[in-house]
Amino acid sequence: MTRRDLANFPGAWRPSLLLLLMALCVVLAAWQAMKLTVLQRDRLQQEGNARTIRSVPLVATRGLITDRSGEPLAMSTPVKSIWVDPREIDLRSGKIGQLADLLDVQEDALRERLERNSDRRFLYLRRHLAPAEAAPILALHIPGIYEQREYRRFYPHGEVTAHLIGFNDIDDRGQEGMERAYNDWLEGTPGSRRVVKDRRGNVIEALNTIKLAQPGKELRLSIDIRLQNLAYRELQAAYREHRATAASAVVLDVASGEVLAVVNQPSYNPNNRASIKNPAVTRNRAFTDIYEPGSTMKPFTVAAALESGRFIPDTLIETRGWMIVGRHRVEDLRNYGTLTTTGVITKSSNVGTSKMALEIGPASLVAMLERFGFGRTLASGFPGEGAGVMPEAGRLGEHPTAALSFGYGVSATAAHLAQAYSVFADRGMRKPLSLRKLSESELADIPRQQVISPVLAGQVVEMLETVVDRSRGGSVTRAQIPLYKVAGKTGTSRVARVGAPGYEKNLHNSLFVGLAPASRPEVVIAIIVNQPNNGQYLGGHVAAPVFSRIAAGAMRILNVPPDAVPLTESSGQRLTASGEAGLPRP
Repeated sequence: MTRRDLANFPGAWRPSLLLLLMALCVVLAAWQAMKLTVLQRDRLQQEGNARTIRSVPLVATRGLITDRSGEPLAMSTPVKSIWVDPREIDLRSGKIGQLADLLDVQEDALRERLERNSDRRFLYLRRHLAPAEAAPILALHIPGIYEQREYRRFYPHGEVTAHLIGFNDIDDRGQEGMERAYNDWLEGTPGSRRVVKDRRGNVIEALNTIKLAQPGKELRLSIDIRLQNLAYRELQAAYREHRATAASAVVLDVASGEVLAVVNQPSYNPNNRASIKNPAVTRNRAFTDIYEPGSTMKPFTVAAALESGRFIPDTLIETRGWMIVGRHRVEDLRNYGTLTTTGVITKSSNVGTSKMALEIGPASLVAMLERFGFGRTLASGFPGEGAGVMPEAGRLGEHPTAALSFGYGVSATAAHLAQAYSVFADRGMRKPLSLRKLSESELADIPRQQVISPVLAGQVVEMLETVVDRSRGGSVTRAQIPLYKVAGKTGTSRVARVGAPGYEKNLHNSLFVGLAPASRPEVVIAIIVNQPNNGQYLGGHVAAPVFSRIAAGAMRILNVPPDAVPLTESSGQRLTASGEAGLPRP
């Protein structure tokens, strides 16, 4: 090969080499494309999905709570929560100040919080905003700011039902009342679905639902919201009038044992718990707080005395106004002289019940109280329900036995008293107390226990009628209801000292427990007003009028025929309040 041939050689092989390299590139590209689209297709698809397809939760709606007629007492409303990914947000953005204004926080505080949590991927900025409140925040379009759909509990009747219903925490879990007791029943089961998101986390497309959210079950309570509102209004008026420290009322259906109303004072607004200054105000005192019930216990002492056979309604008892028991003096308000057993209830004689209790002995008295349910919980299912205190019969001397006969040395809740009096109202039959509306099958299967004989129960109810009937010697006329007979008993108990033996000199609890109508009781109502401080403290002056107003409204709401209407001159037929002949309630 000549020097000239060598000089011309590069020009001959360079195009061929270039074509060869281009061919190799095409082959490599084709191979890579085939590898990506055929050999590695599934793996790449999975990695792509992992970066764009997400599983997001579907929030379950909490179950509705209603009254016995279906009126909503607690419901869930949709809200939006605003959260941030601190790794994505740009703290140099001028929109941080606008965001702080909408969140109602200081800009410096917001920046400091985001910087402090810069290693996190999730941080709530504000929970449970109404959609209209969340919209301006989302409209800023700040990268790293996202929304999350949640539900917030709303209580239409506010403070009227607060103590019974309770409330939930920020994560919608029951914290008090029936919300807590039935949390598992109400909360439901969350679901999930697959969505496609962009790199900023915005949902581009909803793919499919993996698991449907199961809403919580409805809880139907036994209360009648009409009675609940009535009882709340009347109790609140008495609480304010007498400047009491607290008050409670329970309305119980005699036939079923269902609670038709339960209210307390002071109350609170569960829709605005930030305004609650004293956490104790959230306590349902009617079920949790125990007190010495005073003279409201005397009917049980009389029942034990009658059952012993040593007394009958007309047995004469000399009271004289006082007696010495051991080293203590037992007194009445005044000297009632000689009373019958019935008169002991009518006049509320401490001396009379003391003599009966000492005659029959502490064992008989304690056994009677235990049969009525004192000293143990009502098993209503309400959280924190008080059991009360019952003394041991073997440890009772003469004076403690006498004191027990008129309501000292034993303690109970307002709900205890209502259930115990329902035994008298239901011909001696004791049944469970229920805060749920019972179905027909549940009503048929209610476990019933014959605590005392129907005859004995009727005798006690007749004695309780005399308490409010002036013509029969009674003085508690403030408990009367127009056109209806009433049976009931007052109580005025002294308040025990805290951290020291004995009782406060000028502090009392005022009580009244009554049945209406007395001829065939439909409801039992227990009233407790704690430490009234307006000049009156006797149960007949403070608690009895509250009973009267609630019971009168209950008779109207429940459409109960009157049982104390005078006969017409022409036909001798009893008239209802509307002037129509009274018929038995269906």
